[in-house]
Amino acid sequence: MEACASRAVHVLLERYAESHRNPVNELIHCICVPAIMFSILGLLWALHPWVAVAVAALALVYYINLSLPMALGMAVMSALFLLVLQWMPAAAVVPVSLTVFVVAWIGQFIGHKIEGKKPSFLEDLRFLLVGPLFVLGIVYRRLKIAY
Repeated sequence: MEACASRAVHVLLERYAESHRNPVNELIHCICVPAIMFSILGLLWALHPWVAVAVAALALVYYINLSLPMALGMAVMSALFLLVLQWMPAAAVVPVSLTVFVVAWIGQFIGHKIEGKKPSFLEDLRFLLVGPLFVLGIVYRRLKIAY
């Protein structure tokens, strides 16, 4: 099962990478994808902290089915974002999250304009969850961590 799941994550990441070959677009995504993830967790946190935790946990179930090393990285990233949200003043969570969300999506679309290709999620909504794995994959490759 693990070998099959590992292959699935590599196939998804390769498909995602097809529209993220330009180094500038890749850099933009390395900044904006985690920012979008943070902002979404922030908006969910504003509803109720447990909503944000539940959504992060559900995403982790998906990631575990793809790759345990990737799921562990996503768990760390999610936990860090949730800790930041816990430390933020409650009144700042929504305005900060909305601002980050809008600015990061503008960055994403600028990156795709530079790339000359449309965002992957327009063809497959799973890529909204694969984007953070793409960024984590870049980090893992640089640190020589297998996934």
